[in-house]
Amino acid sequence: MHTGQVNQACIFNIQKFSIHDGPGIRTTVFLKGCPLRCLWCSNPESQAAGAQPERETPLAGRLYALNEVMDICLADKDFYIESGGGVTLTGGEALMQADFAAELLRSLKAEGIHTALETTGFASTEVFLEVIAYADLLLYDVKHFDSEKHREGTGVSNEIILKNLREAVKRSMDILIRIPVIPGYNDSLSDARGFAELITSCGLSEAQLLPFHQFGQKKYETLGIPYALSNQKTLHPEDLREYQLEMEKLGVRSFF
Repeated sequence: MHTGQVNQACIFNIQKFSIHDGPGIRTTVFLKGCPLRCLWCSNPESQAAGAQPERETPLAGRLYALNEVMDICLADKDFYIESGGGVTLTGGEALMQADFAAELLRSLKAEGIHTALETTGFASTEVFLEVIAYADLLLYDVKHFDSEKHREGTGVSNEIILKNLREAVKRSMDILIRIPVIPGYNDSLSDARGFAELITSCGLSEAQLLPFHQFGQKKYETLGIPYALSNQKTLHPEDLREYQLEMEKLGVRSFF
């Protein structure tokens, strides 16, 4: 999965003053390309590896030089310091552009900036370990604990994902499990138990629940891509109170 590309990457968004992708005020860098095809994906423009035309906007993603991204991130260094924030790499899947991701994280750490990587963990273990070596925090997306159900929802099995999660745990990484809770897919109480058992088996004890939303629906129309979950209802935290309690019974604290 090495891209061989260290000095530039295809990025579709750089979001400043982000407060949802790690502690404090952050800059979130969205890298293009993802090996998963989650039915509920809210950033379908992130999936293709290169820049792609849209119907209503000129381009979804463009090439950025490493020093360009560094300049953008460093411009807000004072805010990171004051708030305990930093920079988060996400996607798509940042591991698809692993060489650039590793070098960007390394360069940020050299500047004393807290680094986070939001990832599905779907990459060879060699690539995964190379990139996480420069991350202070892993925001680790787990879509399903069952391999076949994972394949149904994402197009890939979860075997390498769970292997890499355990490798990160072995290295005493700071890890936050994130679970997108999707109606009819992984929102039952038995699913809550399955996730809790997986999390505790890894030696972890908390998870962030991400209730299903329809924020990305318009993007599918813009890109001319069919959207399988257009008729699904949005979930709210109050819909998942029993889900939370079920996880808590098994030793996992969950929050939104």
